[in-house]
Amino acid sequence: MSIFKDCDIRGIYHEELDEKMAYRIGGAAGTLLEGKDIVVCGDVRPSTKSLKKSFIDGLFDTGAKITDIGIAPTPVAYFAKSRDGLNAYGLAIITASHNPAKYNGIKLMFGETPIMPETIKKIEELAVNERFVQKTGSYKEADVFGTYQSHLHNLTGMNSLKITLDCGNGTNSLCAPEIFRSFGYQLDELYCHPDGAFPNRDPNPAVYSNLSEVCRQVPSAGSDFGVAYDGDGDRAVFIDNRGNVVQSEKAFVMLINGIAEKKFSIVYDQKCSSIVRNEVLKLGGKPIMERSGHVFIKKTFLENESALGGEISGHYFFKELGYDDAIYATLKMGEIIQQSGKSLSELVNQIPTPCITPDIRVSVPYEEQDGILEKIRDAYQEYPINNLDGIRITFSGGWILVRKSVTEPALTLRIEALTQDGIRQIKDHLNQIVPELQLD
Repeated sequence: MSIFKDCDIRGIYHEELDEKMAYRIGGAAGTLLEGKDIVVCGDVRPSTKSLKKSFIDGLFDTGAKITDIGIAPTPVAYFAKSRDGLNAYGLAIITASHNPAKYNGIKLMFGETPIMPETIKKIEELAVNERFVQKTGSYKEADVFGTYQSHLHNLTGMNSLKITLDCGNGTNSLCAPEIFRSFGYQLDELYCHPDGAFPNRDPNPAVYSNLSEVCRQVPSAGSDFGVAYDGDGDRAVFIDNRGNVVQSEKAFVMLINGIAEKKFSIVYDQKCSSIVRNEVLKLGGKPIMERSGHVFIKKTFLENESALGGEISGHYFFKELGYDDAIYATLKMGEIIQQSGKSLSELVNQIPTPCITPDIRVSVPYEEQDGILEKIRDAYQEYPINNLDGIRITFSGGWILVRKSVTEPALTLRIEALTQDGIRQIKDHLNQIVPELQLD
């Protein structure tokens, strides 16, 4: 598959993405920048250093004005672009985010909104055909960690809770322990040494099976709560004081309840449980559903000046920042817990537990996927159907989402119902409609 995805550029290092291609992508991005400023940083993967250098060389040879902030979490890069006095037009982060160590990639941003698929296609065309302008750029380095930490202190207060911090050996290892100590937290550190080989766990915390050690350690250390981050530091998954993973939808509901605004909107991805929409409506807010994917959620979040945005993958967007930030999300969660006077497990247990499946992935050849989607659409045509990405069918007490995978020949499904028996009935009906799905 192509390394040029809907939201970013990503592939296996050496097999799909190498220094030569990184240079070409830099040249393509520099050509589109037309001499404007761009902030560049990278994650802690072993391949990042050389890929970043080649990418910067491509930018430089096409006239870009480059500020290199070194190795830094993705939210620190967002901060540097917009709030650290750099006022850059562009941003590039050499990272494969939550993917395993053998992957790497490039996240890009032009202007105030995330890069969209049509711009990715332009970059692909320019890079593949090597159609670059020939200009000389400029290069400088900057350290932004201090001002980033000060900015967080301007937004939230001190806290005396004990937290187990699982940085997963990712980029948050570089700054998160120091930041939480500066806020008064008692720290229990787990995998807080940067190592882009990710020797202790997979860098994706949204796969809860990757969190067995932090779940064990939170109650063992007597922590009030725990948090696990992904490889580039923009996703957070929380663990309660009893060592249970907090479903991302429930964590989102808690953050929604912490909003001070009287009139607000919330953007949520279409895979989220109905408990998110229901909570927003209960509080008098406006829920806005968007297709899954960081750039789509962020674009809609910015366009609507929403108070919060969230994905079940662990991305949380905040109006006061203008972007998603896992460290800030953790500080807000700690603030909510401390002010409540209750434990996180008590707060979580107050939120209804949805009857919802995890993502169900079914291998389906590309040429058969449209036909299967059409069969499902026809079978449920009397119900409201949303076509944001795939098909999302809403019925009383639940919904079905069926969409194409962006990484492999497969369909992914998610089902919510009032009861587990209701989910079973929906699966049985889908198996009758499309026997090749073979849902368990």
